[in-house]
Amino acid sequence: MATTVPVFALFLSLLILPTLPTLCSSQSDADSLSKFKKSLKNGDSKLKNWVPGSSPCRKKWIGVMCDGETIIGLHLTSLGLSGSVDVESLLKLRSLRTISLVKNMFEGSIPELNKLGALRAIYLSNNQFTGEIPNDYFESMGSLKKVWLNQNKFSGKIPDSLMQLQNLVELHLEGNRFSGKIPSLKYPNVTKSLDLKGNKLDGKIPESFSKFNASVFEGNNELCGKPLEKHCDTADSRKVQQENEKQEEPDSPPPSSSQSNATVVISAVTLVVVVFFVVVAIISTNRGDELTNHHSSSREPLRQGNNLPESTRQKPLESSRKSGPEGKIKRGSSQKGNKNGMADLVVVNEEKGSFGLQDLMKAAAEVLGSGGFGSAYKAVMGNGVAVVVKRMREMNRLGKDGFETEMQRFGALKHPNVLTPLAYHFRREEKLIVSQYMPSGSLLYALHGDRGVFHAKLNWSNRLKIIKGIAQGLGYIHTQLKICEVPHGNLKASNVLLTETYEPMLSDYGFYSLIDSDKVTQVLFAYKSPEYLQSQKISPKSDIYCLGIVLLEIVTGKFPSQYLNTGNGGIDIVQWAQSSISEGRVEELVDPEILSTSSDSINQVVSIIRIGVACVESNPDQRLTMNEVICKILEVN
Repeated sequence: MATTVPVFALFLSLLILPTLPTLCSSQSDADSLSKFKKSLKNGDSKLKNWVPGSSPCRKKWIGVMCDGETIIGLHLTSLGLSGSVDVESLLKLRSLRTISLVKNMFEGSIPELNKLGALRAIYLSNNQFTGEIPNDYFESMGSLKKVWLNQNKFSGKIPDSLMQLQNLVELHLEGNRFSGKIPSLKYPNVTKSLDLKGNKLDGKIPESFSKFNASVFEGNNELCGKPLEKHCDTADSRKVQQENEKQEEPDSPPPSSSQSNATVVISAVTLVVVVFFVVVAIISTNRGDELTNHHSSSREPLRQGNNLPESTRQKPLESSRKSGPEGKIKRGSSQKGNKNGMADLVVVNEEKGSFGLQDLMKAAAEVLGSGGFGSAYKAVMGNGVAVVVKRMREMNRLGKDGFETEMQRFGALKHPNVLTPLAYHFRREEKLIVSQYMPSGSLLYALHGDRGVFHAKLNWSNRLKIIKGIAQGLGYIHTQLKICEVPHGNLKASNVLLTETYEPMLSDYGFYSLIDSDKVTQVLFAYKSPEYLQSQKISPKSDIYCLGIVLLEIVTGKFPSQYLNTGNGGIDIVQWAQSSISEGRVEELVDPEILSTSSDSINQVVSIIRIGVACVESNPDQRLTMNEVICKILEVN
């Protein structure tokens, strides 16, 4: 006789069976973490909600980072923990990728974290770890991207295996007692953030570290070689040479007075020649107008027309246009006239009327600054129209016809958040690009410049307005310039100009196809994206990474270290945002000025932070698409 199964029981069994693996996995993870907690001297008091039998992810155990029901990180930061670190208990956490024990009281040798071969990040900063790290310690950790061992008491040689990691993006060993020579970095193009200061390292710095700033090596008095000013052969080789000279010429007489006089004369002549050439070089540099406008990036924010020396104010633009090898503008050079017959200038956008090169040369001008592309001026023409004239060097990738095609394409762009060029002038040596002058300056200045009236109105409402405008403007550029490998290529705060009503205008876009191929990596911000630093690839997703930097900069009010070539200054805004979110401290990212004026908008602010973090994922395939970014930002109300 057949057994009849009640329909409800059958339904219940079908409902429960698929969850059994998850429940079992969750219980197994809880057991592993409970075992780990027992190895800590004060685990019971510091990790009170680590209750055996409960789900670490569902119950949000302190410091446990999850992706759904999967544990991906253990971030036990600033909890005053001590005792041993039982790595064996963590081996069953197959998806564990990050461990942070920052600012605790752990002592002894480095934990055997190398048994967890899939880890991508280790943060052991600000503890009391001591002793040498085995030379082969990191050999099995090929996935490691971030290693922070700073502010401990590690000693001995820096492990060779650490410098062999092919994915090592961040390495911080400062404030330890490491000694000996620095091993060569096998993949120097991958590593972006490095700090070795405050150790006892000696010898010559390997060439693989040449791209880093000298401040990275401060406090290691016995180091020598680039980028330090100390030459490696100064002390030792001089001593050896002096000893050899003593042995070879023990009775050599002192130089005669005539020899001394001759030496003095030769030295004096040499000094005069050197000074002459230095002066010539300085004059040449000044005539080259090595300054740039608010459209270009700089280490220090520059407000247009403010704080300029009297010598640079209100000079006719013509006065700085002398013929010469640097490609200065010359009167009467005939290229292509506009419809009014004004030679040398091609108008591609008549929103401000038609004008020619002669109008610019007669205009009073201010030097605005300099950057990677060249110098720039503000010019107020006779009709009262104020424009910015950029003198662009390193733009010889295309010939005249190709350059003209691109400028006509840019001139046809029409969007309220995109600054369209007005005109251009073509010469082989340099190009001029003329655009509308924006008196409110750039977003870079608004965020980091002096705290004037304009900054005071940078409340959350205006910041959100700027964010939405940037996203829509970038989306438009991606649509209109989709044939470009990277449509914008240079999105950063200094290239976001603001109107008096806080409408953002994107500038300096589409230059990828114009800039000399050997210079493009130096001047376009998109080339600082992880995919280029790691595998020399660039794509529209590189613009998304740059957008993420800008979003985080607007919300935090911090100057990103990513803008600087040396990385010396600012804050690593990507690492800060990612770690704060993973550790549940997202509100620490918010600019206090936002909270003081718009505390009721915290949910909107957090939403933008999460969008920004999703834009700066290291893997471009995991970043949001342009359409996803726009939709998510516009949903923030």
